[in-house]
Amino acid sequence: MAILEAKIAVSEPYDVFKTGNYEVAKIIVKTSDASKPPTELFIVAPVLKGTYPVLLFCHGFLLANTCYTSLLQHIASHGYIVVAPKFYGIPWISMTEEIKKAALVTEWLSTGLPVVLPEKVTRDIQNLALSGHSRGGKTAFALALASNPTTPKFKALIGIDPVAGPSISDRPPPKILQYIPRSFDMSIPVSVIGTGYGNQPLGVSPPPAADGVNSSEFFNESKPPSCYFLARDYGHCDMLDDTLDDWIVRRVRSGKGSKDLMRKSVGGIVVAFLKSYLGGDEDDLNAIVDDPSIAPITLDPVIYVKE
Repeated sequence: MAILEAKIAVSEPYDVFKTGNYEVAKIIVKTSDASKPPTELFIVAPVLKGTYPVLLFCHGFLLANTCYTSLLQHIASHGYIVVAPKFYGIPWISMTEEIKKAALVTEWLSTGLPVVLPEKVTRDIQNLALSGHSRGGKTAFALALASNPTTPKFKALIGIDPVAGPSISDRPPPKILQYIPRSFDMSIPVSVIGTGYGNQPLGVSPPPAADGVNSSEFFNESKPPSCYFLARDYGHCDMLDDTLDDWIVRRVRSGKGSKDLMRKSVGGIVVAFLKSYLGGDEDDLNAIVDDPSIAPITLDPVIYVKE
């Protein structure tokens, strides 16, 4: 009965760019917790009893998993459990180590996640999606590309301004980009959200998402069904929380528009994509593709390749 109640609530029509109908809880799970997570976790989940799909979210380079609180709350408020692992602090770990840690968290979801969720809230591990921002976007793609029979299977992948390295000539392993269209060896649906200012230098600093290693190449190498949305007037970290006092974040926030509208737009695209490929409801995703002006920010271009 609890599953039925959750599905009825999720199926009600609402605007994906607005806060959803679900009240959510924020949960920090330490490695010392009885659930024994492989790393510290930041979880945002609905509190209404029911069964919900799960989104594993990988944070960006030198950023905390809690830097995305507003964005993750928006997604969870539409009926999703979001799990954001903490991969490292300073010093950071290698990409290979980060991907291994992400795989361990994926395994933990089956047994550990039910222990830490709000009362009467359960996870639908059969409807599992994967996302990541910046370096975490590459981590998400690399994890989806890895073949691991012991981990739950992902049904959708979303890259938020993913970056494969500083430049084409400087790409840390694994070098997943092959510069061959549709070369990614995976069959799950992919959505890529890019930023118009991400490929621009920041004063004397190189661009945070340089051409050749940024969102457009990740989309180019994805097999259909695949979507691409470019937030034309925004920069690489403009979807992060406004309250952050971090010199790295301040340097890469190069967009001109409202950061709140950017978060609502990214969150809305994520929700629409998850509704389509986890819930079978294509209406919101098709509506955005058919008329990008319904988004709070300018999305240009918008591309949807179905086959």
